Amino acid sequence: MAKVRLMAGGSQRVALAIPVILACAVFTIVSMTAAGAASARPVVRPTLSPEVGAMSLSNWAGYIAAGTTGEFTTASADWVVASVTCLSNQDLYAPWVGIDGYGDATVEQTGVETTCASGSPVSEAWYELYPKSPVFISEPVSTGDAFSASVSYSTARKKFTVTITDVTKGWTKTVTKAHKSAKRMSAEAVIEAPGSVKDYPSITGVNFTDVLFNGADLSTFSPVPSDSGNPVVYAPGPITSGTNFTIAPTT
Repeated sequence: MAKVRLMAGGSQRVALAIPVILACAVFTIVSMTAAGAASARPVVRPTLSPEVGAMSLSNWAGYIAAGTTGEFTTASADWVVASVTCLSNQDLYAPWVGIDGYGDATVEQTGVETTCASGSPVSEAWYELYPKSPVFISEPVSTGDAFSASVSYSTARKKFTVTITDVTKGWTKTVTKAHKSAKRMSAEAVIEAPGSVKDYPSITGVNFTDVLFNGADLSTFSPVPSDSGNPVVYAPGPITSGTNFTIAPTT
């Protein structure tokens, strides 16, 4: 989905006072049309506003932990599919958890996309090992469903295992695949729109809970909060209990 690079001057951890610049950004979307058939959306390259003292991606909101090559082996999180009001049929967004995408050219991620292409919100679960296209999961998803998701890497097998579970409906999808070019140098729990804040629908808010990287609390990694562009539309609140935070509209 989206990829950015931090000019960190060799620091292993990200400080809020360090400016950031755009590297490569891609969010490949497959949306549901009004007839229910899948149609490809164009690749969108969002902008990133360089600024000191804060990080602001045009299409991300959440927390990002940056590290060194090979540092991250697991990322997991829980959330509930939020209530959405469609502002246009171009709107869509996805909460997800994953590894990579921050300073490198791959992402290993899974989440739930809610699209407004039919005029009403429709949600689907998916996973993606970018630069390969996302794979959508043909299991039912409804507003209010509780989800648990994880991405893990086996150093012995040199493969990623992606698991996403609709706890409410009782289904689970697990896939294991190799992704040789992955650097495993960041981990994220964020919401994302395909291009900019203009692509977000109206969301009541997304609560991420039990966010763990490498089995440790999110707060352990001094993660950077990312706001959704300028003007900011969605922003993460403070981390509570070491693992939980809420992304909420700013107005």
